[in-house]
Amino acid sequence: MTSGHGVWITFEGGDGSGKTTQSNLLAEWLEGAGRTVVRTREPGGSEVGQLIRDIVLHHRGDIAPRAEALLYAADRAHHVATVVRPALARGHIVLQDRYLDSSVAYQGAGRVLDAAEIRDLSLWAAEGALPDLTILLDLEPAAARARLDSADKPFDRLEAEKAEFHERVRDAFLGLAEEEEDRFLVVDASSAPEIIAERIRAGVDALLD
Repeated sequence: MTSGHGVWITFEGGDGSGKTTQSNLLAEWLEGAGRTVVRTREPGGSEVGQLIRDIVLHHRGDIAPRAEALLYAADRAHHVATVVRPALARGHIVLQDRYLDSSVAYQGAGRVLDAAEIRDLSLWAAEGALPDLTILLDLEPAAARARLDSADKPFDRLEAEKAEFHERVRDAFLGLAEEEEDRFLVVDASSAPEIIAERIRAGVDALLD
């Protein structure tokens, strides 16, 4: 990614793995060190993206798998062009909840579409943009489901999928991390939040040096 002086960090992992918690903790740490942080997410990191998010996560009824993949790609194209690239050009640190790895895992493995085609579609949409670091919070689907159950809120369309779907998603994430180990930092998400945060800070510190 040609990102000027900025740094782009994405958080990946299954639903319930703690991405939001860890992104919050990392943002606090970076801002405490005097860094300017831009928090964003996919889908929904822009006004257009929020409309797409409402469709892909909260639409009542089926969405054809290829249509779902294209909606995520449309969100990605607009989001990278209007939010991510401008923030990086200003020298900011972008912390993002989900990116193309989620599409490969959820629409590729989860929906049983061609993972390579999904990745190529995402890269085309984002003009080849890849993060400087991707933090994968790895958690067994059963443990993730227990966390979601304890949150006592309605599941979105993906959270409500069966266990087999989430097993495929986890395997896909781990496979991506193995293929691109220079970009990924895999963290055991079953540990205490502060232990996870320390592991993440160490990885980010090395990136910023």
